[in-house]
Amino acid sequence: MKLRISSLGPVALLASSMMLAFGAQAASADQGIVIYNAQHENLVKSWVDGFTKDTGIKVTLRNGGDSELGNQLVQEGSASPADVFLTENSPAMVLVDNAKLFAPLDTATLAQVEPQYRPSHGRWTGIAARSTVFVYNPAKLTDAQLPKSLLDLAKPEWKGRWAASPSGADFQAIVSALLALKGEKATLEWLKAMKTNFTAYKGNSTVMKAVNAGQIDSGVIYHYYPFVDGAKTGENSNNIKLYYFKHQDPGAFVSISGGGVLASSKHQQQAQAFIKWITGTQGQEILRTNNAFEYAVGVGAASNPKLVPLKDLDAPKVDAAQLNSKKVVELMTEAGLL
Repeated sequence: MKLRISSLGPVALLASSMMLAFGAQAASADQGIVIYNAQHENLVKSWVDGFTKDTGIKVTLRNGGDSELGNQLVQEGSASPADVFLTENSPAMVLVDNAKLFAPLDTATLAQVEPQYRPSHGRWTGIAARSTVFVYNPAKLTDAQLPKSLLDLAKPEWKGRWAASPSGADFQAIVSALLALKGEKATLEWLKAMKTNFTAYKGNSTVMKAVNAGQIDSGVIYHYYPFVDGAKTGENSNNIKLYYFKHQDPGAFVSISGGGVLASSKHQQQAQAFIKWITGTQGQEILRTNNAFEYAVGVGAASNPKLVPLKDLDAPKVDAAQLNSKKVVELMTEAGLL
């Protein structure tokens, strides 16, 4: 009897372990895909709802900031539970791509996005875009006093007259574009002058509120903040105007929000399908109608009609794959901004 039990023991153990393994696989499949998301939660929730409705694929969102989630992915490496990474700005995508953590995206997906809004290497793509904008209080500044360039804000006459949020990924993306366009020496000089001239706030919305309340004359933020506020009560944006630098100025930089599939994902097909869906007709249409007020980047896709059309912004040509967040942090730290 004992012999029979002992001889059956390994068989029972094997069956048990197989059932456990199958259960783990089923649980993994049931979970669907995991997205590390740094984009607007309401926008991505709309994308997820539409994608799951169309495909039946479940999505688990883990929300955080660009830098936070980008660094987490680099630390986790191939052991990351993430299948997809979505950002507000592209430097965090570059950080993860430099660690060789992305899988190439499907050719059909890349073809859905305008070439200027995705890196040519095809390991991630633009999913939305936002423009740099100069916001000002017309009670404090006349149109004749407006700066012609972002670089003008380094001049002595702008001391104490403008604000920004230097610790945020948004402003650091703007600085990364300045670095790509003007080089390290000019960028560091501008940042040192910025340290003398500007007032620091925590967050673009706080900058906007301060300008609106007349606490500071002007600020450098992204375009969508006043639109989002205006769609609610407008109480934090009613007193401000937006000024677009245009003329391919560094201050006309359009930042690309990125999306990519992790090479370590165990759900490659489903993860690729998600990026294809959000960059396709339905996903980009949500950008036109959603109150996130970000620009659509799909081929032929229309953005919210309240926005200045992307083609009219005359943005500088910046290779999103070359934006260097590490160097920007070094330079901003050297300038005393971080």
